[in-house]
Amino acid sequence: MTDRRQGSDPATLKRHFGTSEDLIPLWIAEPAVELAPEVVDALTARGASGWYGYETRPDSILETFRSWVANRHGWDISELHRLVSPSVGTSIGVLIDEVTEPGDGVILQPPVFTDFKTLIASADRIAVRSPLVLTDEGYRIDFDDLEAKASERRNRMLILCSPHNPVGRVWSPGELDRVASICARHDVFVLADEIHADLALAPSSFVPFAHAAERHDVSWAATHGPIKTFGLAGVCDTVVITNHADIAQRFQTRSSQLHLTRNNVFGLAAFETAYRDGERWLDEFLVLISNNIDTLREGLPSEIELITPEGTYLAWLDLRQLGLEVPAIPTWLASAAGLALSPGHWFGREGAGFARMTVAMPSAVVEQAVTQLAAAAEHHLERASPQS
Repeated sequence: MTDRRQGSDPATLKRHFGTSEDLIPLWIAEPAVELAPEVVDALTARGASGWYGYETRPDSILETFRSWVANRHGWDISELHRLVSPSVGTSIGVLIDEVTEPGDGVILQPPVFTDFKTLIASADRIAVRSPLVLTDEGYRIDFDDLEAKASERRNRMLILCSPHNPVGRVWSPGELDRVASICARHDVFVLADEIHADLALAPSSFVPFAHAAERHDVSWAATHGPIKTFGLAGVCDTVVITNHADIAQRFQTRSSQLHLTRNNVFGLAAFETAYRDGERWLDEFLVLISNNIDTLREGLPSEIELITPEGTYLAWLDLRQLGLEVPAIPTWLASAAGLALSPGHWFGREGAGFARMTVAMPSAVVEQAVTQLAAAAEHHLERASPQS
């Protein structure tokens, strides 16, 4: 079967990396492993039914999700508003429209998922940067800067990436509490993108922003769904959760107006099956990710630093000691190492000199990628060193 994955498409690879020949594509944030067999079987059975017309979404869909977050994360969402949305981007776009006005500021914490800025700009809002700070202990929130940005009257929303893409932080209860306190004090709506919630890596554990919000008078919404956890971005819907009845009603009205509530019969089958039957597969998947992170850490040369992720299956690599020009990094990785990685500057200027690598791959693929990257770095440094 022809490989039609976005990350492997030759035209896309050539556009971003200058070549499509002999590249290992590790730049798209989704798994490239055998997916949960229960989900595959459910999709196969649905395809064999021979009927693909309109289908009513059963109540069991959101009930299965409610049970999942209760069992997996100890989070009772039974009293919160739960709405279905076709994608995280759709959810964020609608919420930006409903919560803010044109010209308002939306606070981001770069380096961060690049589509956030695009969604803000397309809504005629202003992306306001409150950068994360890289310390010896990893990335941290600059709370003084966040307070200053939140105190500006025009800034009405914070998009909190939790767990964070691309730096891999799983925010602690104390950090989330400080975010909630600041945003409550300045009446800033918090949109917590928690789509990687199921991918916290031991010993870290995901904490919903809702827990911190309960201790402060802050309005919030969170995005969830099985798309990253189970590799279903091309099939499944996502979920919006909020404590705000008015926002829930406006979100639903806008979704109905734009027909965003239409069902995909394959998405319904995959969504419910993943959350009902996919836990064993996920546990094994998390072990694979952790092992691949260890392989990466042990195989990288000293000039390339791994910012060890606490969550997600995304490795954030610091390439600055190689001395490469920032615009040249993606083509160097492709031509010298045979790797298609997301260059860090895609995630904001704070990511310049870094690269994001997906490790949700078979172990042999990660091992080969590390070998190629280490060899390319050694060759580059030999050529760059002054002649003796």
